[in-house]
Amino acid sequence: MKEIKINGIKISSPEKIIFKNKITKLDVINYYNDISNYLLKHIKNRPISVIRCHSANNKSCFFKKHPENESITHKIKINKAEYFYLSTKKEIIYEAQMGTIEFHFWGCTAPEINKPNLMVFDLDPDENLPIKKLREGVKLLKQVLDNLNLKSYLKTSGGKGYHILVPIKNLNWKNFSEFSKQIAIYLEEKYPDLFTTNIKKINRKNKIFIDFLRNKKGATCVAPYSLRARDNAPISFPIAWADLNKIKPNEITIKNYKKYLK
Repeated sequence: MKEIKINGIKISSPEKIIFKNKITKLDVINYYNDISNYLLKHIKNRPISVIRCHSANNKSCFFKKHPENESITHKIKINKAEYFYLSTKKEIIYEAQMGTIEFHFWGCTAPEINKPNLMVFDLDPDENLPIKKLREGVKLLKQVLDNLNLKSYLKTSGGKGYHILVPIKNLNWKNFSEFSKQIAIYLEEKYPDLFTTNIKKINRKNKIFIDFLRNKKGATCVAPYSLRARDNAPISFPIAWADLNKIKPNEITIKNYKKYLK
């Protein structure tokens, strides 16, 4: 195959199958090249971790949060450990060339590592919970946030649930984390038949697990517009609140995302 360069990055093994339905490495890189400006709005200058996969076999995937032995431009030391962040489209393409499928970001920027500014709630339903009940839970959380005068944004997870993102400032990590915990506990206590904060799957039967644990320093959430390392290459995609009842958590994929970009 003729040598391929995208954004100045030489692409190796572009024809390699990364997903079982014949989605190639080049398909993944072309996707990130297409939406990189959208993705950058969310991850620029935020410490990230990534999931890299080198074949369609899920066992080839691994989680990477430290930039050892790589020519990554932006690095930051936190508690003696080194992390990295991105600030350009070319760096996103480099990551995709290195096998990155998923981008996960911190709730703060690297320049202000001790000033969290983006709270995340991951609503993870029991696999047997009807989607109608899941959407009911999402609306209840939004109602609580509205009552607190907090603006919130919705995205699909690319898996079973939905994610709610809440821009918030002027809290240190301890108070930021505790505030998110109290919101989750409030919902659990008010709607005990629908919500749980218990992380054990055995206690989630017919309920939604409200994962607030991503609101700690060093914890991450999959970024808006990130692919997921799953069959059909679903995307964690921002959607309007008005479309909650229309779009399923894993509906938007690398094959159909363009019709949702509007």
